[in-house]
Amino acid sequence: MIRYALRCRKDHEFEAWFRSSTDYDKQAADSGVPCPICGDHRIVKAPMAPSIGRAGKDKGERTPAPAASPAAPEEKVQLAADPRQQALIQAMRELRKKIVEGADYVGDKFAEEARKIHYRETEPRGIYGEATPEEAEKLAEEGVEFAPLPPVPDDRN
Repeated sequence: MIRYALRCRKDHEFEAWFRSSTDYDKQAADSGVPCPICGDHRIVKAPMAPSIGRAGKDKGERTPAPAASPAAPEEKVQLAADPRQQALIQAMRELRKKIVEGADYVGDKFAEEARKIHYRETEPRGIYGEATPEEAEKLAEEGVEFAPLPPVPDDRN
C-alpha cells in the first residue's frame, strides 16, 4: 500500500491509501478520488516528506498500511481525515438531517413549489428538492429566497 497526500482545487488537503501508484493514477484519471471535505474530484498530489525510519530503533517498527476490506470491494480509497475535518463533516450531516426532517421533499418540482410559497399561492413551509442551474438562476432573479443543502461526503469518502 502507498499513502499520498492529496489536495483538491479548493486547497483541502487529505491523505489516501492506494494499493500502488498505478491504482492512484487510474482512479485519479477516472475522477474516482473525491475530496472528503467538498466532494471535488479534481485532485492532485500534494508535496509530502518521505517516510524514512531512523537507524537502529525504528527499523521494522512502522505501522502497517490499512488493508482493503474484502467485504466491500467498491471502497477504492481509504482516507485519513483530520479530526477537525471529521467534526465539521459530522456537524454538516446533523445540520442537513435537521433541515430535511423539518421540510417536505418536492423532488424536481422545487422551483415550482418555491414560487408558490414566495407568491403566497400556498402555505409557507420548508421544502427541499432538486432544481437545474437555470431554474435556480430564475428563482434568484425573481427574489425567491433559497439555499442549497450543505453537501456532505458519504461515509465511504
